[in-house]
Formats: sequence, structure tokens, C-alpha cells
Amino acid sequence: MSKLEQILQQYQQTNIAIYGLGNETEKVLNELDAQYHIVGLLDSFRDKGELYGKSIIPLIETVQKNVKLILVVARPGSCKAIARKIEAFCKGNEIAVYDVRGNDLYEKKSVVYDFKNVTGITKAELVQQMKGKDVLSIDLFDTLIMRKTLYPTDVIEIVECKLKERGIHIENFFSRRLESEKYLSQQTAPVLEQIYAYMLEKYAVTGVTAQELSQLEWQVDYELVIPRNEVCQWVSGVYNSGKEVYIVSDTYYTQQQLVRLLDKCKITQYTAVIASCEYHTGKTQRLFEILKQKLQGKSCMHIGDDDISDIQSAERAGISAYKIYSGLDLLEKAGYLGLSEFMQKLSDRIKVGMFVSQLLNSPFQFETEEKKIMIKDAYWLGYLCFAPMISDFVIWFKKQIQKYNIKNIWFCARDGYLIKKMYDIFVRENQSIYFLTSRTAAIRAGIQSRQDIGYIEEMRFSGTVKEQLQKRLGITVKEEKENLISYEQEIFNHAMVCRDGYQKYIAQFQTNNGEIAFFDFVAKGTCQMFMSRMVDAHLKGFYFLRLEEEQMHDKNLDIVSFYENSEKENSVIFDDYYILETMLTSPMPSVIYFDENGSPVYAEETRSKADIECFQKAQNGILDYFKTYLKICPDSQLIENKKLDEVLLALIHRVGIEDKTFFNLKVEDSFFNRMTEMPSLI
Repeated sequence: MSKLEQILQQYQQTNIAIYGLGNETEKVLNELDAQYHIVGLLDSFRDKGELYGKSIIPLIETVQKNVKLILVVARPGSCKAIARKIEAFCKGNEIAVYDVRGNDLYEKKSVVYDFKNVTGITKAELVQQMKGKDVLSIDLFDTLIMRKTLYPTDVIEIVECKLKERGIHIENFFSRRLESEKYLSQQTAPVLEQIYAYMLEKYAVTGVTAQELSQLEWQVDYELVIPRNEVCQWVSGVYNSGKEVYIVSDTYYTQQQLVRLLDKCKITQYTAVIASCEYHTGKTQRLFEILKQKLQGKSCMHIGDDDISDIQSAERAGISAYKIYSGLDLLEKAGYLGLSEFMQKLSDRIKVGMFVSQLLNSPFQFETEEKKIMIKDAYWLGYLCFAPMISDFVIWFKKQIQKYNIKNIWFCARDGYLIKKMYDIFVRENQSIYFLTSRTAAIRAGIQSRQDIGYIEEMRFSGTVKEQLQKRLGITVKEEKENLISYEQEIFNHAMVCRDGYQKYIAQFQTNNGEIAFFDFVAKGTCQMFMSRMVDAHLKGFYFLRLEEEQMHDKNLDIVSFYENSEKENSVIFDDYYILETMLTSPMPSVIYFDENGSPVYAEETRSKADIECFQKAQNGILDYFKTYLKICPDSQLIENKKLDEVLLALIHRVGIEDKTFFNLKVEDSFFNRMTEMPSLI
């Protein structure tokens, strides 16, 4: 007995509605209608009429008809989207929602970070099964290639945004585009231009042609696809062994367009492409029969990710079939890694889609001995875990610069090293300044009073007063006294020299009229406070996270923070900002003062070559992510989501990390004379 049959037995005496109007709904009705009380069909875009002998009803009518179960007939990704849309209504009216595979769409799956409870066909088993076959048939989307978005329908949302950016506004574009595809797919397998032609005619849309719309959607989708590398390698091996390989796809793209997608993904070793729209029939209809005619009696097996259109449909045509997991399948089996409640907006789904397309690119991850989800190296740590948070900060930073109309931007060393690169990419100019500073350099030059010396001494140094004088202030003394204030004259004299060198450095920069945006990553404002004494312009601080705000209240610093006070209590960012600082830093040591010519003098480098290479790899991953995200996500949808970012960042504590050099890193704070081993923070 199948999983669905077990569920349906509980609803034999109650009313059931089916959600979905596609061809598969007709098959489900044929199988279930005689045994169960199916009182109507539901759909996102239609709430009246009749189809397959059943009335199409609005969702609210399910209450009047005493419906206790809604059975969703759609692909897994679409099922999740539908479930979210009707969740409040169904839960409020005690209506269960299952998909056609027997999965409770409101069941909260436990979050796991391994695949210990996942079983499926392994790569070795596929190799064995293929030995007795002449031909391999393989699905394209989500099997051989995948998109850098979470759901296929995200493509349509991106298209709608791009149309609006061009000044083209089509009312209810998203729903009308999907409705048109559904309607035409009941009779045939349409090409994309036919879908748009039908939509434009039905809704009397003017100002744009079906060809322009279909070309735009194609271009958007083309940019999103990437190969599933392990699957592609296996398929190449099959082809190179002398066997035929057919790529069989339910699609509204032409065969020529599919070939272009394959070329982009460097997939060239196949016999032919069979596109449903070229034959006007899909997999659940006659597409596998057409494949069999081409095979002329040769034995064949089919590989795909969909239980119905790939597995059941192939087997119904007499072709053995095996399911391999899509990236979304694996994400679901991991309980969405805790991401599910934070994926409401298009930008969220693009972030998660980019994440899944890389971390869960292989369908064979459950085969390893530990079955743990693994991140290979520092590059992917940067791309997968650090980049979403840092990207959102840069997006926020740009909005703040626009809000306050600031023309001068100083990205303070060393945490501003990567942030400046990202900001310059974002705004497509290089007008900002990478400003050399540090707490050490700032206080050496900025000390003016006994209160300043007291402020420095309150920041507890791990060492003697003599060591503190040397390391923090650059003053060497022979005699050890009780505290820093005992050396006030030496400190003031040395500060005058340091201030002169620093001001010569600052004089190199040409600044516009108005205030200066002063970036610091995580700080309480020490650098900003001391630096404000050396410039005429007002410094307005823009921080990722501000520390000890209450203690600095009397300093009158003007600071805006990405993490506001109200967000700090419920945030886990305090657990990980040390790690972020370590990964964002410059490959140069910290500046400690400026000489008489205004040239920087750096501290001795304590990091190894391997340490620097490690965080530079992570920075390359962050940069590549940021460029990709900006390319995919429409400008209007660049919306920060710190909670989603935090879940992705926290994965560094929960998944396996293979890069040993990452664990060799040390979190250095020379100002406090402290050093922390990376493993103690993970």
C-alpha cells in the first residue's frame, strides 16, 4: 500500500477537494473518484467553471462543503508554494493538506544536518543497472541541470520585476502567466511564445509582444541554470562507454533552446534532446511512447527527480525508471536546515536557491560514510555562509548613503577592505576611500586629555602597564609605574608627533563638502571618537553592529547601525561576529601610526601565508556570491533579511567543514593583547 493510500483511508467517509487543474489531476480523479467523495477542484487562478467532470470552486466553499482534506496535485516545489498560500485558511478551518505523494504539507520536519535517514539509489547502483541497458534517458531540469532559485516559478517573478523596470506594467502578471500555461497544457505541450500569445489575447494586453515576453523569460532562465556536476560526469561516462543518451524534458522551451542551455552547462555528450513542446505531448501523456519508438526495441532506463512525471510515467510506458533527488528534495529532507520560515520574499528564495544549487548540487551526498552535509573549503564557506549576511549589509549601507545624501565615504581598515570592494561593485564607481586606521593608530594620535587616558585604561589590557604603554601607545619606558595616567606627559608629547603624521596622511584625500560616512564593522566608536578630532568634517558612523552603546552615550557619537538595539536581544550575531571580522580583514597587517611624511607604519604580521590565503579564498567566495546575487535579483527586490542570513551563517557550527586551514586561523585582537583559536569559536 502506498503512502498516499494509507492517508486516504483515513478520509474515506469525508469530503475531499483536489488542488490543481493540470493533466495529472485527471489521472488522479480517474483513480480516486469511485472510492472517495471528491467534491470539487481548487486552483490559484480559477474559482468557477467545470473540468474533468468536477466543479471548480473557490477556497472558501470548502468550508460550506465540509471538506476535511485538500489533495494538492503538483510538483514538490509548487506544492510548498500552494501550501503556504492557503495555510492560514486551512489551519483555521481544520482542513488537512497533503500532496499527491502522501506528504503532509504542514508537517514540521525536524531540522537535521546529515542524511542518515535518507535512502535512495546510489551512483554505484545506477552504474550496475546501466550495465544491462542500451540507452539512458534522463530528465533535464532538477536532474541534469538546476536553477539558482528555489522554485521554478521564481523565474516568472523575476520576469515581472524586469518588465516593471522597463516601464511595462501588466496587471496580475504572475498569476495570468501561470494560468495561461496551465490552460494550454490541458490540450497540448505549448511553447513559451504560445503561452504569452494566449495571455496577451485573453487579457487584452498591449504594448508588448509575445515574442518579447518569451525572449525575456528565456534570457532570465538562461542566466540561472547550472549543471549538476556529479550527474553530468556520470552521464558523460555512460555516453563514452558507447551507450546512447536521450535528454527527455517536459518544457515550453524548444529543442534548440534546450541545446543552448546544455552548451552553457558544458553538457555535450548526448545523442538527442526530446522536448515535450516539439511533440505537443508531455511525459504523463505520450512523450515516453515517442521515446520508445525512437529506440526501436533497445533496452532503456530513465532517470529523473519527479515521482509522477518521471518514474510512474516511464514505468507505465514499459521503461525502468529510478529517482534521484533534486536539490529541493535534499533540502526538504534536511528540514530546510531551519530556513523555511524565512523564505517569504523573492530575494529570500533567490538566496536559498543559490545556496541549494551549490551545497546540494549532488544527489549522491547521502552515500558518504558519515552522511554529514559538508562544506568543502574556505571559498564555499564564504559563498554559502558569510556572503548572504555581508551582502545584505552592503545593500543596507548603500541605502543609508542615499538616504543621508553623503558624498564622502571612508571604509576603515581593516574590516572595510572587502566591504569597499563590494560597495564599489554595487554602485559601479570607485569614489570611496579605503581609510587606514585602527584603535591603536587612532588613540595614539587622538589623545588630548586625562579623561582620554582613563578611557583607554578602562579597556582592560591583558598585560602589564609597561606592556600596555608599548603595544597600545608606542611608548617605551624603563620604569614600571602604577597606571597609564602616571605617564601622561610622555603620552601627550608622543600624541602630538603621531597626530602630525596622521594629519599629513589625511591631507592626501580630497573630500567634498559635507559629512563623511565613517564605516566600522563591529565597534563601540573608539576610532570614530578619536578620528573626529583630526578632521573638520562631521563623521557619521555606519556600523554593522555597535557595542556598548549605553556606555558611549555621553560621547555624542553620530552612529547608525545595521543591527538596531531592538534586534540585538533576539539575534545570534554576537556569537559569530568575531569570525566574520577575521574573514573580512585585509591581507596587510594593522596600521599602528603614520611617520613624519604621513606614510603608514604597520604592526608586525603574525598571520601565516596559509592563514591569509584561507581568508582570501573566503573573500573570493563572498565576492562571487555578491556579483551573482546582484545579477539575478532585480534591484527592486534587494531586501535585507537578517534572520535568514543568521541561519545560513550559523551553519558553520552545524555542518562539516573540510578545510583544515580554516580551523588553524586565530582571531586576533592586538589592542587587548588577546588571541582566540578558531575551533573554540566554532
